[in-house]
Amino acid sequence: MVMRRSFSLTTVLIVSSAFGYVFFYFIAPRVAVPFFDGSPASAAYASAPVSVADLYANYDAVTSSKKTRVLIVPGHEPGSGGAEFHGAKEHDMVVEIAQYLQRYMDTQGNYTTIMTRDAFAWNPIFARYFTENKDAIEVWDAAARQSAASLGLDTLPLVDHLSAPTNVALRLYGITKWADENAIDITLHLHFNDHDRPRLSAPGPYSGVAIYVPAQQYDNSATSKAVATSILRRLSMYNPVSNLPEESGGVIEDPQLIAVGAHNTAGSATMLIEYDYIYQPQFANAKVRSLALQDLAYQTYLGVQDFFTRHASTTSTDSYDPSTLYAWRTPVAGVDADPKDTYALQTALLMDGDFPPAGKSLHSCPHSGAFGACTRAAIVTFQKKNAIENENGVGAKTFALLQKIYWKE
Repeated sequence: MVMRRSFSLTTVLIVSSAFGYVFFYFIAPRVAVPFFDGSPASAAYASAPVSVADLYANYDAVTSSKKTRVLIVPGHEPGSGGAEFHGAKEHDMVVEIAQYLQRYMDTQGNYTTIMTRDAFAWNPIFARYFTENKDAIEVWDAAARQSAASLGLDTLPLVDHLSAPTNVALRLYGITKWADENAIDITLHLHFNDHDRPRLSAPGPYSGVAIYVPAQQYDNSATSKAVATSILRRLSMYNPVSNLPEESGGVIEDPQLIAVGAHNTAGSATMLIEYDYIYQPQFANAKVRSLALQDLAYQTYLGVQDFFTRHASTTSTDSYDPSTLYAWRTPVAGVDADPKDTYALQTALLMDGDFPPAGKSLHSCPHSGAFGACTRAAIVTFQKKNAIENENGVGAKTFALLQKIYWKE
């Protein structure tokens, strides 16, 4: 979560130096290192930031040691932290997305993945690393901040952020340091967005996805932005891009977010994905939440795949097969329908270009599993386009045609 404040851009909140920002030179060639063994390094060492060419080469390699190495970081701490709304808790939801994402990537075969934590505890590799390398991380942090100051890399972020407690910030730095030492190719920090709300029980004014990447003056910015743009392209097919003005571009360059390598600390293609705002209806509804999270993971996976397959003569991943997520077998009868069935209906209508209906957007008509005026209007549009008459709602003919779209037959 990157909490929004009601400040003007001239009063951007800057994290104090007590929490630290780090800078790290990447001066040595990128080298092969033992992967995922969890042993602390005897001394910190640098690796050159990963390039687009490096990513392609590792993806195309046939040996396991050369697979694309992906670090998946569910935001916040095990069991605490992050945004909450009507039973939806960010620190648990991002773990669920991470688990789905890891499953898709591991099944594909070109990736080696690791998660930093689950819902209950840190991965033992990282728990041990944080403990055994605490002093080394602090020394690295202090030296890096000094280097950043001397080179004048400090700039203000476009969007203001809440600061992290010292111990949490130290673990974020530790994750980046570990990723550098283990030649990670892609680091994905997973979060949900939030905004200051007068009433915490009511949704806020903004919605949509955004992806934060390192600022353009940092060595891994271009590679990070290339991967992030590919992921955003996928996510924005079924989710709106954030309508917070500062996030309207979808991919935001940020110089001070620890997670994306504040002050040139990260060597991997690093990004922080904000999966919509925590108060969006598909997350507040417990009956459809897991399906929506699985869909977000699937779209993220396809976005990464798109980045790689576009450069090679491999099979395109442009087709979207939602049947891998949910077996839609039951017609949607209206407001009393199972939200999962309505979610599948909306998916098929999205795939056919009928949802949201004309004059509406995914901000006002979210892909949420809620059957309302937007879904009714989209059904009518679909029926007119396909010359289906005398069906009020999703009748037999409408359901049969929509299923062909959903199942990609």
